[in-house]
Amino acid sequence: MSQSAPSPAQPSAEQPAEPQPQPVDATPSSAPQSADAAPYVPQPGAVPPPSATGLPYVAAPAPARNNLGLGLVAAFVAAVVAAGVYGAIIGLTKHEIGWAAVGVGFLVGLAAGRLGGRNPVLPVASAVLSLGSVYIGQLVGEAMIGAKETTLSFSELFFQHFDVLQQAWKADADPLTFVFFAIAAYVAFTGARKAAL
Repeated sequence: MSQSAPSPAQPSAEQPAEPQPQPVDATPSSAPQSADAAPYVPQPGAVPPPSATGLPYVAAPAPARNNLGLGLVAAFVAAVVAAGVYGAIIGLTKHEIGWAAVGVGFLVGLAAGRLGGRNPVLPVASAVLSLGSVYIGQLVGEAMIGAKETTLSFSELFFQHFDVLQQAWKADADPLTFVFFAIAAYVAFTGARKAAL
């Protein structure tokens, strides 16, 4: 039996179909293409891929902030809040606690450094504000303790008899009291320097 040859117009199942030609984009690309580059144009603000040299891509550091006013306001607000918290701890426990003084200094220094930046005034201002914060906190604690032991309220003691509170603080002050001042000031000074952006 003889086989007939398939006609050229009809491809047989045994013959593969010829590939169809694809249209070529004749538009020139504005971005240079390399062998390992992406086949698309990068969007504005996109992070470029690592270079072909094998060196990692390193982003440029953010510009250092230097806002003295904002740093001082932040440190002052943090000092007021920390004084209240520190005083409440003293008033509730009837003891000065060292880690609370560290917390006061840390909070004041962190606020100043993060929001104020690398201004050299901020660490010094943070140390001074933390000293004031510890002092006011100790007076708040004295007022809370005095309010429990007398018929006067906290606000009467703190706002109307502030001189009595200061005399009570002087009578209760010991060397450890001044150690807490030093701790808070040191932590605030170093914290503001380390937290500066």
